[in-house]
Amino acid sequence: MKTDVLLGLQWGDEGKGKIVDVLAPHYDVIARFQGGPNAGHTLEFNGIKHVLHTIPSGIFHEKKINLIGNGVVLDPAIFKKEVDALLKMGVDVRRNLRISRKAHLILPTHRILDAASEAQKGKEKIGSTLKGIGPAYMDKTGRNGLRVGDIESTDFETRYRSLVDKHIRMLAHFQFDYDLKVYESVWFEGIETMRKMNLVDGEYEINRLLDQGMKVLAEGAQGSLLDIDFGSYPFVTSSNTITAGTCSGLGISPHRIGEVFGIFKAYCTRVGSGPFPTELNDDTGEWIRKNGNEFGATTGRPRRTGWLDIPLLKYSIMLNGVTKLMMMKSDVLSGIDHLKICTSYTLNDNDLTTIPYDIVYNTPLPVYTEANGWKENLTDVATEARFPQELKSYIRFIEEKTGVPVHVVSVGPDRKQTIITKKLF
Repeated sequence: MKTDVLLGLQWGDEGKGKIVDVLAPHYDVIARFQGGPNAGHTLEFNGIKHVLHTIPSGIFHEKKINLIGNGVVLDPAIFKKEVDALLKMGVDVRRNLRISRKAHLILPTHRILDAASEAQKGKEKIGSTLKGIGPAYMDKTGRNGLRVGDIESTDFETRYRSLVDKHIRMLAHFQFDYDLKVYESVWFEGIETMRKMNLVDGEYEINRLLDQGMKVLAEGAQGSLLDIDFGSYPFVTSSNTITAGTCSGLGISPHRIGEVFGIFKAYCTRVGSGPFPTELNDDTGEWIRKNGNEFGATTGRPRRTGWLDIPLLKYSIMLNGVTKLMMMKSDVLSGIDHLKICTSYTLNDNDLTTIPYDIVYNTPLPVYTEANGWKENLTDVATEARFPQELKSYIRFIEEKTGVPVHVVSVGPDRKQTIITKKLF
């Protein structure tokens, strides 16, 4: 069997959690392959909003296997909080969740280092979620990290103290006050919760499941434009958020990749610092923010908003090998008379349709095509036939410019407000 991949094509917050929840009934296994609790995957059903940070979004579906892959970094304290909330809802987390032993742990001192480093940067800060993601990945690549499998060893606490001592020496170079004990108590409670979970050798587990004919959906976190290699560096995350990250983050070979579902909003948003060519710093941008409830699921920070950017969308499609597109939050644009879509850039008097190397310090100017907006409230629309003509034209324009068909259009936050416009399977 193949592994289908679902990931975001913008700067994150595209609505991946909702779509995973919608697609989950068609799969046997849902697997997270990168990122950590800096991700906030929001699902809404039965009028209740749920936010998952580490656990895959298929956890609400009974009899579905959910796997946290080796490419993920995991904070035991946040993980415990998430597990406790799910258990209260009657979700059998221990039965349905498996964790790769090779996933790395986020230590309390990783979070402190993250906060200290960001505070020192001042105006140059990258907009970290302060969850310790960057420092944890730094220890991983620096070959110092602790992994989930280490909690099974008899000398785990000794290893923990050794790494913490190293971090404390690093923190001495910062003027930053902290209380490690505040973090540690809940962290070790999280370790005890993890010890009760089903820890597996993830790479063997996922390939065994595929060999048994099980259908796997790999769930990405953040967005393609935050990829450590291909995003707007240095305003990026610390992992590979693109399709290639699925292979290294789960332990599967490239030939086992099947469909690639690319999710994007009908407009653009970004949290934190970094370039944003189509950003709207006006009443329209504020209207989109309020109408779309554009506030971070993890941090609560207001998201920056802007028009849809076709060159960036095509860039992500190219990097990921996207086979099917899914457009989210089309309902948010209802009521805007005239929409704009960026189709190219100008930079130093040159016309561009590709992304220049130095987008951070020399951000290109967008060239727009205007489109008629739609006034209809889409939240009660149940079929594509009821789409206003202007929305149909908007979708058709995107398909023509990207060369990839749009198979799903979201018209609201609930799982029922998801319109399948073309056959998915």
